[in-house]
Amino acid sequence: MAAGSDHGLKRIVWKRIQDTIITDCRNSEVWKILILDTFTTKLLSSCCKMSDLMSEKITIVEDLFKSREPVLEMKAIYFMTPTAKCVDAFIADFKPKPKYKAAYVYFTDYCPDDLFNKMRQACGKHIRVCKEINISFMPQEARVFTCDNPGAFRSIYSPKSQDKMKTLETLANQLVTLCATLDEYPGIRYKKDGNMENAKVLAEMVDRKLAAHYQLDDSGKKKEKTQAQLLIVDRGFDPVTPILHELTYQAMAYDLIDIENDTYKYKARDGLEKQALLNEDDMLWVNLRHQHIAEVSAQIPKMVKEISASKKQPDGKITISNLAQMMKKMPAFRKQMTEKTIHLQLAEDCMKHFANNVEKLCKAEQDLAVGADVEGLKVKDPMRTLLPVLLNPYSKHDKIRAVLLYIFSLNGTTEENLNKLIEHVKIEGEPEYILNWKELGVPIITTPSFFSRKPSRREHSQEERYSLSRWIPTIKDVMEDVVENKLDTKEWPHQSECPAAWNGSGAVSARQKHKGSTQDDRRTGSRLIIFVIGGISFSEMRCAYEVTHAMKTCEVIIGSSHILTPTVLLDDIKALSKGPMESFTLEVETKA
Repeated sequence: MAAGSDHGLKRIVWKRIQDTIITDCRNSEVWKILILDTFTTKLLSSCCKMSDLMSEKITIVEDLFKSREPVLEMKAIYFMTPTAKCVDAFIADFKPKPKYKAAYVYFTDYCPDDLFNKMRQACGKHIRVCKEINISFMPQEARVFTCDNPGAFRSIYSPKSQDKMKTLETLANQLVTLCATLDEYPGIRYKKDGNMENAKVLAEMVDRKLAAHYQLDDSGKKKEKTQAQLLIVDRGFDPVTPILHELTYQAMAYDLIDIENDTYKYKARDGLEKQALLNEDDMLWVNLRHQHIAEVSAQIPKMVKEISASKKQPDGKITISNLAQMMKKMPAFRKQMTEKTIHLQLAEDCMKHFANNVEKLCKAEQDLAVGADVEGLKVKDPMRTLLPVLLNPYSKHDKIRAVLLYIFSLNGTTEENLNKLIEHVKIEGEPEYILNWKELGVPIITTPSFFSRKPSRREHSQEERYSLSRWIPTIKDVMEDVVENKLDTKEWPHQSECPAAWNGSGAVSARQKHKGSTQDDRRTGSRLIIFVIGGISFSEMRCAYEVTHAMKTCEVIIGSSHILTPTVLLDDIKALSKGPMESFTLEVETKA
């Protein structure tokens, strides 16, 4: 296992796979082939390496949907999602002639009876094992999971969606497999919202499905509720956090740098294109990702200097070109310096953006989000804060973000004022960037007489160190309130009760400055699982680590349909006006 995966969700998922798929196959001395679909390929890649599979006598990993040569002397392990497409591909491997000696079939989730019967009738004599192992979520990080479904955003929030309930049902099934993998039967609460019913509907679905899942327990006993809570909340609950420019390393990098599939591509000083994977195999990334960019920028050169000193290198200004020269001269030194070089480059890239325009934007954004300036004086006229952003040559997306923060700070603005703002930003042809937030239940247009009460926040005092990082994600208030048993039951009704273990005794504030330590793996208390419908930001992911670190009695896990960056969210918001998703059309055609 990779070093960074020794803790948290990835370790738990890999152990589950070992205890089911691997254990079943261990008894056989025959080398085996592993066949995966798109989802299970990503799932396995997230929690194990090829060397882990090789040590279990799995020599070949293949794509279920690609053409493969028969290997009749080998047994095949099929790890796949229970869909018609996967089952049909499986049957094709054994009809008319079998490609493998035998099949061990493992579904990520419950397989519908019609698909199971179709598979059994077509090639039942070749199947040695057929199991459902209940892992249909993606362990993204030690404390973060996703449902690997960015399309859920449009399905749930688009007024033209035709598969909203089906999507919520799928998310509910995935949440059940998360709870089963964690061996938790949590009490469920949801954020009450007068305009939106999504959280309530999903809470009811999960509650019903969990009861059915644990009713059918293999041991024949009905599982009792565990010391865990599951909170479900809609994305509109906090529209500010995913729009702000964040200055902690991970959130800043994913916002400002073009990072796709966690891969950072950069040009080295020798002109060669290089790339690095930003994941928990890189322990320096794990240690730095939640720290402020100012700390990261100071720490990495310091680390390089320490290594340089140990290799009797002359101290001097650390630059990428200096490092390149040192690494050429000393092959052994090269390996030790690689990850430091990657993060020195990434931090430099982030700081270039910061110096160019982000620093000025952050001042206005923080004042609008917090409702007060750095001195703590209330912002009486938000328009005066916004105006410099509109008058400067910032990008369209940056101006849209500032305008949205202005509107959120007022809980909506007049139609006349909104039209002026849209003209200023020059998005007359695409006002959906702003108008479509109403589909998330966020007030955009209000009348002057309309009064909307902004939710109260926890007392923040002067705990935050950086003037351009004063905003604290709302979900962090929720996490702390749950652990301290202070969450308002009117705003957060119980869909199902959980044991009264949440007394908050001995709790300390999670607003203490978070040390960039490796993941804590203490399971001395309760688990809090938070699911945000419609995507989570990197800032909100960070909160799960910070609260777990500070509140020693509770482990926090956060998840969503997918992970958001500000650009992704704005583009998703704009796209809500479009028609039904293509995937829906394809499904209809398949059934026809």
